[in-house]
Amino acid sequence: MEVLIGGYTKSVSRGIYSLNLVEENQTEHLAEAKNIIQVSGPTYFQITKDLLFTIDKVSDKEGGISSFKLENGKYKKIDSYVSPGSSPAYIGINRIKHLLYTANYHTGVIAVFSYTEEGKISLLDSVTHIAKTLGPRPEQVDGPHPHFFDETPAGNLVCCDLGNDTIDFYRLNQKNKLEHLASYKNEPGFGDRHIVFSKDGNYFYVAGELSSKINVVKFNEDSWKFEDIATYSTIPEDWTSHNGAAAIKISNDGKFIYVSNRGNDSIVVFAVNTDHTLSLVQRISTFGEFPRDFNWNDDETLVVAANQNSNNATLYTRNAKEGSLTPIQKEIAVPEGTRVVFRA
Repeated sequence: MEVLIGGYTKSVSRGIYSLNLVEENQTEHLAEAKNIIQVSGPTYFQITKDLLFTIDKVSDKEGGISSFKLENGKYKKIDSYVSPGSSPAYIGINRIKHLLYTANYHTGVIAVFSYTEEGKISLLDSVTHIAKTLGPRPEQVDGPHPHFFDETPAGNLVCCDLGNDTIDFYRLNQKNKLEHLASYKNEPGFGDRHIVFSKDGNYFYVAGELSSKINVVKFNEDSWKFEDIATYSTIPEDWTSHNGAAAIKISNDGKFIYVSNRGNDSIVVFAVNTDHTLSLVQRISTFGEFPRDFNWNDDETLVVAANQNSNNATLYTRNAKEGSLTPIQKEIAVPEGTRVVFRA
């Protein structure tokens, strides 16, 4: 098993790195990071079989996504889709339908692509968000900022717009065109960033980057009715320095929510109660600065968090019953990491 980590390439990083997961004396650790793909700004990527799809900052004037195929142990670039302006912030994937979803924080564009088994990429449709309900914070007043675009439990599409403080729902129709279905408006300045859903598909949990909060919402994908259940802070009550909530994950059993804090430099763990309210379990350091992403292996026994600003990662074990994390390896050298993916 290996862990792939990519991120910014503003300083020493050359793209995407692989760290082998080694077990010795019944204890796991990550080996030295090795650069396996040279690409500019792979801040988010997805893998499926022998294909890897990544954000690609081609230049200061162009950005997009690129595909790489694993052949004879090495990744070969297959295709790119590039457009003027900044590269996207997020890329999602449907491995069955061969679809990719991107959200562009800077241009306000969300897009759907198809891909072939060989990694060829084709644009199906795109929508540009407009300034509808811009929030009051400095990061919001300049326009809409889609930060997430992926699928809902029922197979619709959902976008978190940090600028508009909204969750927008779409359908990709039979003509491969995006149709807007509904919007959920969060409190002003919430800064909707990423979202996860309950196992039954009746609730979502959205992380607010600017507010450092989680909003729990009950919803119906048939009637598009929304009920605000509760909102929780991801940082301590006495925290006064800057913080931005980033990645949010929900365990496969639906019992625990995890959110990374950039500034407080921690991962906060919440238990999901039977009524879908949350209870704080743990807030644990990432032992570095600015943890944007973290992820776990298939059985969710191991977690890796990448610290962008301190060029290191941390490996934890995870207690499935309690939800808590225990660090087992710190100061794992990897440059400018913002995305973590386990690969068997």
